Amino acid sequence: MRVAVCAVGRLRAGPEAVLIADYLDRFGKTGRALGLGPAQVLEVEDRKGGGMVAEAALLERAVPAGALLVALDERGAVLSSPEFAGKLAGWRDGGRQDVAFVIGGADGLGPGLRAKADFSLSFGQMVWPHMLARVMLAEQLYRAATILAGGPYHRA
Repeated sequence: MRVAVCAVGRLRAGPEAVLIADYLDRFGKTGRALGLGPAQVLEVEDRKGGGMVAEAALLERAVPAGALLVALDERGAVLSSPEFAGKLAGWRDGGRQDVAFVIGGADGLGPGLRAKADFSLSFGQMVWPHMLARVMLAEQLYRAATILAGGPYHRA
């Protein structure tokens, strides 16, 4: 199952970009034998004048056709890492070819796009910078693959 991380804004070179690339590379290597991956980041421009609605339209166009749509949203489900791994495995085992995680800009996701999501995921009640949310998602994808592979990375 291919994974797309569709996000508002361009990530500049720096520590976040290094972390995302590293975790998604690890996810691809670990997940390959499990039918997970590869993962790619699809960035859309942030629309200063258009706000969430314009950003949501751009995000929607970036989502691969037929992909299961997962919104990263503070109102979403809070899962443990093993529960998240189980969700990924369930989607994969249910025959999904693609899953797309959408991350909004500084103001979040437009309500129309949130309503279209097949699942909403939260990283807790705190609000996280959208660039940091990418890092956290990339790490959790890698962690999920290691959980499903029975690897030692996740210690719970």
